[in-house]
Amino acid sequence: MVTWQLCELTGVYCLLIVTAQLLKKLGCVRDEQFEGVLNKISQEVDRRKHLGVTSAQRAAAIKDIYRPLHPHVYHLQESYLASEFKQIVEYCQSDSATEEGLLGLLEEQVAPRVYRFPLFDKSFCEDLMEELKHFEQSAAPKGRPNTMNQYGILLNELGFDEHFITPLREQYLLPLTSLLYPDCGGCCLDSHKAFVVKYDMNEDLDLSYHYDNAEVTLNVSLGKEFTEGNLYFGDMRQVPVSETECSEVEHRVTEGLLHRGQHMHGALPISSGQRWNLIIWMRASQERNKQCPMCNRTPTLVEAEGFADGFTKHSDPPQNISCALT
Repeated sequence: MVTWQLCELTGVYCLLIVTAQLLKKLGCVRDEQFEGVLNKISQEVDRRKHLGVTSAQRAAAIKDIYRPLHPHVYHLQESYLASEFKQIVEYCQSDSATEEGLLGLLEEQVAPRVYRFPLFDKSFCEDLMEELKHFEQSAAPKGRPNTMNQYGILLNELGFDEHFITPLREQYLLPLTSLLYPDCGGCCLDSHKAFVVKYDMNEDLDLSYHYDNAEVTLNVSLGKEFTEGNLYFGDMRQVPVSETECSEVEHRVTEGLLHRGQHMHGALPISSGQRWNLIIWMRASQERNKQCPMCNRTPTLVEAEGFADGFTKHSDPPQNISCALT
């Protein structure tokens, strides 16, 4: 699959217009103030235009420099998975599987269509966190997961995509999402972006209200010891905040939470300890080729490395690819 990313210039002019209007409301009226903001926006656009190249450079350097502590965690094995999860997947793969039958095996959360299930074995989570901590302390270069999380690890750069995340998505998660989210691409997820985020008392404490650049998101609590820091879910992003009531969902180590990417959510502050979460943004090019999920525009694409932003381009004259608001 040839993947593409959104041309970074597509939404820049609209962004500048919106920014100008907003800044004036906030008291930014002098030319030098506005120019300062434009400078920062320009730098961010430039960073995103070269994101694929810099990520590939980091990945190459990591492969050359870094020596894994636990090499086995880079290859998915059935022994890493909770027995309850394997039973759920087995049911989803059966000819008699239905959404209603699957829901009977899952714990639906207070937020609509947010599901919890045991995913990993605890000893695997411990080994994975030791590996991530080892990488974090190494001299290898590191990129931030996204614009909201300052601390964390991009798993594709570390080498987890081919033998861990991709088979997890294709063989184990796709059977669930096909039954749970057929209306938003759950049956045709063909790429992903996977990363680990870390919350610590001296680093990121929480995460603001947002939606993901994904059709379906998996959020797994890996550990360690922490208090508070619950997720909270509102409504889909099309619903005004003024009309939304939020519901809290507790993190449980080794368990995964599955939800629609466009479902507004955030993370409350932890009050002690440290929390690591594995996040997989799963994407369906069949859906996003029609409309960018971040800016609602018809995508204008540029070819990119790897999974990029999960768009594809067909031989017909269409337009397809990724978004400047990631």
